[in-house]
Amino acid sequence: MAHPSLRAAFQGGGFVLAPGVYDMISARIADQAGFDALYVTGYGISASYLGLPDAGLASYTDMVGRVAQIAQGTGTPVIADADTGYGGLLNVAHTVRGYEAAGVTAIQLEDQVFPKKCGHTPGRRVIPTAEMVRKLQVAQEARMSEDFLIIARTDSRTALGLDEALRRAEAYAAAGADLIFVESPESVDELKAVAARIDKPLVANMVSGGLTPVLPAEELQQIGYALVIHPGLGFLAAGEALRRSYGELRATGAVKQQPMHDFDAFCRSMGFEDVWEFDRRWAEPTDQAAE
Repeated sequence: MAHPSLRAAFQGGGFVLAPGVYDMISARIADQAGFDALYVTGYGISASYLGLPDAGLASYTDMVGRVAQIAQGTGTPVIADADTGYGGLLNVAHTVRGYEAAGVTAIQLEDQVFPKKCGHTPGRRVIPTAEMVRKLQVAQEARMSEDFLIIARTDSRTALGLDEALRRAEAYAAAGADLIFVESPESVDELKAVAARIDKPLVANMVSGGLTPVLPAEELQQIGYALVIHPGLGFLAAGEALRRSYGELRATGAVKQQPMHDFDAFCRSMGFEDVWEFDRRWAEPTDQAAE
């Protein structure tokens, strides 16, 4: 069930910072960190689950299963990437219902041509504005609860320019999207231009090495953004840690003092305390005489 806290936060002019999660390890660790929301990244799911690039290769079935695991295995409201809605209008309705049933609180839909591509890579193409407006209208009709939020993303900036991206953002806001996401502005001035033009809660996507300047959350809030996501933070950090650790083991045959999560603390993060308590309560007596 969608959590009402996000709608209340955005309606009240609040600010939400959400880390990207892509599997149950990242989700449980982020859940315990005290964020107001978690962002399930399509790039991270495609990479971690399928070992494939974020290029429209992960299906609705691939995504909704992983999203459901994360939403049901954490206590923090979940915002989930749903690409283009995985097809036409009927697919969008099916996607919205499936993600809402999975326990998601906000769904992100984008105006790329299917199959889509990662928003900070080249070669992205977009559908006509009117077609995306219809998708957003279908999404609103399909949801069961008003607390289930619709995020409308436009990927038009890179190929068609900022003015077209702003025109689309205005159209998507007028169509009733709850939040507006202009993907990959290319400067601080462009981030400010979006905030000055669009009168809806705005999403800023912070991707290390991407097209948009990575700014502190406080500065983005001052500019006028309501939701800041860091979708790549988890898998980029994990990927570098794995590269170093595996490389060292292969080169030296030993494990030195690489920065690592404490094993006991990791066990507790994954829920072993519940297992230990269960074992204490239900352990078979070992000192009873055989009957």
